[in-house]
Amino acid sequence: MIYLDQAASSFPKPKEVAEAMVAAVNEYGANPGRGGHRLATQARVTIDETRELLKTLFNAPSKKHVWFYQNATGALNQALFGFPFKEGDHVVSTALEHNSVRRPLEQLRERKGLVITYVQPDEEGIISPEKIAQACTDQTKAIVLSHGSNVTGAYLELEKIGEMAEAHGIVLIVDASQTAGVIDIDMKRDRISMLACAGHKGLLGPQGTGVLIVADDFGLTPLSYGGTGSYSELIDQPSQWPDRYESGTLNTPGIAGLKAGIEYVLDNGVAQIFAHEWALTERLLKGLGAQKVDVYGPPLPRKRLGVVSFRLSGVDSHEVALILDEHYQIAVRAGLHCAPMTHETLQTTDTGLIRASVGPFNTEREVDQLLQAVMDIQQAFTS
Repeated sequence: MIYLDQAASSFPKPKEVAEAMVAAVNEYGANPGRGGHRLATQARVTIDETRELLKTLFNAPSKKHVWFYQNATGALNQALFGFPFKEGDHVVSTALEHNSVRRPLEQLRERKGLVITYVQPDEEGIISPEKIAQACTDQTKAIVLSHGSNVTGAYLELEKIGEMAEAHGIVLIVDASQTAGVIDIDMKRDRISMLACAGHKGLLGPQGTGVLIVADDFGLTPLSYGGTGSYSELIDQPSQWPDRYESGTLNTPGIAGLKAGIEYVLDNGVAQIFAHEWALTERLLKGLGAQKVDVYGPPLPRKRLGVVSFRLSGVDSHEVALILDEHYQIAVRAGLHCAPMTHETLQTTDTGLIRASVGPFNTEREVDQLLQAVMDIQQAFTS
């Protein structure tokens, strides 16, 4: 199978990821922070070391500012529903958001009377920092956006957006699920207030892992209350970080696997990973262009993430994906990609799109095989 659905979840993982997870289960499968014996201590150390790696990767203030969740959606829920928004507060977001951002924002609109502006991309699919700034008002409390689109592959200039947000006292909340481990992100340089990401995509960890990193104390209300393995004498949730925001047993095997994935990213370098993915993306874009296939997102030579969405005229996108799977053993994703507003902007809601997305272990040969398969399918439907 040629796996070109990396935007959904990276595959395969570095072998060290599975090895670390097996060790967590078989060698020290205790509850972290729930006991002083060696096994519980080893579990806690593994989690602390993963926090430290994430702190290093994203230049966070300290490991106590790194909190674990089941996924990026959980992390974003904590950031958004836990934030002290008031009725009439204004939020700026974009028309390229995944439902992990859009749905919580719309819930906050209903529950708290939040006012939301979704900034539209230009003709090339780009949203400039200037357009974000123009959307802000005196009532803007937060800018909430995805760093990179899981449909078009376009990504934002965070540093410029962060500079503007900081200058106006606006909180910047970033969903880096598509960019963490692929594009350099520095919370201090980019003035990011809160950074959420999935562990199972560019960070090469397993599913069931997500992260929220906060730059400062924004008075977040915890979304869950319960046992933290610490301060058990308190009737209230402890105020200490990260305990305050991590009730219940953490996913130690998953976090151990995430640690191994992050180590792979750091060892190989984010810039090197992006360069590899961009070379494959450029090859795919040129090949589809030569076939006169309708491709969406920033055109060449502008760089984008390793995400290429396209459609064949007169052919249902789901049918193309099914043919690629059953006849060519190529895995892609078709449909709306949990980003319906993006498809509204692209005017592809009725048809959806075929999305091919590459990762660090894909090859030129695999891209060429996809291009040949698309050519075959296109010819079969037009002959």
